[in-house]
Amino acid sequence: MTPEPRSDRRAASPSATMTAARVHAFGGPDVIRHERVPRPAPGPGEVLVRVAAAGFNPSDVGFRAGMMRDIVRLDLPFILGSEAAGTVVEAGDGAERFAIGDRVVGRLDEGGAAAEYLTASAARLVRAPSRLPLAHAAAIPVAGLTAWQGLFDHARIGPGTRILVNGAGGGVGMFAVQLARRAGARVIATAGPRSADRVRGYGAEQTIDYTRVTPQQALDRPVDLVFNLVPIPPEAAEALCRAVRPGGSLVSITVPVKPPPGSGVTGTHFVARNDPAQLAELITLIDGGEVRVDVAAARPLAELPAVHRDAEAGRTSGKTILIP
Repeated sequence: MTPEPRSDRRAASPSATMTAARVHAFGGPDVIRHERVPRPAPGPGEVLVRVAAAGFNPSDVGFRAGMMRDIVRLDLPFILGSEAAGTVVEAGDGAERFAIGDRVVGRLDEGGAAAEYLTASAARLVRAPSRLPLAHAAAIPVAGLTAWQGLFDHARIGPGTRILVNGAGGGVGMFAVQLARRAGARVIATAGPRSADRVRGYGAEQTIDYTRVTPQQALDRPVDLVFNLVPIPPEAAEALCRAVRPGGSLVSITVPVKPPPGSGVTGTHFVARNDPAQLAELITLIDGGEVRVDVAAARPLAELPAVHRDAEAGRTSGKTILIP
């Protein structure tokens, strides 16, 4: 399958400009440029959105470094960012779903979120939650959909499922712990000292300090499911399978996992897809007070290179959003 292109969108007149975080060459954080670029114009079925915030995800590091080129074709230069929240300021023909002034949120598979404005298909956006500051809604799409699909599409958890969320201190973990608890699962989570209290607040019955012990050392018995959210080497993945009972499963969003032969454990690796209907369901839960959204840091868009450096050095915890 030929990957879809990811590049700057169609531009408006040269006099209409905006600031954006663009990558002109693959490499380290210093390749990110905060610069003035032409503002995009909405085409048929699209809306122009004034961005309140873009969400940062670990996958952005891969896009910047060129590690995602086998998944998404990257046409240089391109604007970073795969999720955003903002306000509709203009609509193209056939985009009557939203009115000017509507607050929207969505995942952008083609990038473009790390800017003052973006264009997107109206069909790919949903109304932002009313109970959150609009900028905080940018923390939802990528992490929320990844947690939702891992738990319900690939693992199909239910009441009584005993689950270990490995790496619960990040954005995906925030939603995974809460959604699993809401489904009636019993949640154990690995989390570092900086995030352990927050993860317990999401509903984890037990937290394991991964800086001191492994899950296998801390668990009193195997679990039904491991939901792995962190990049781990093959030997660690194989060891993690031993934390799962025969007949259980390990679902990973980072690396493929091949359970040892004869273990009786099923291994699944997946990449979350863009699903506006699921995103709308999650936002309904947020507006109903059943799922909360925490933003660990809100930083200016101009600091995006520093955010990438912090992420690569393991200095980030929780969800970071970027304000244009």
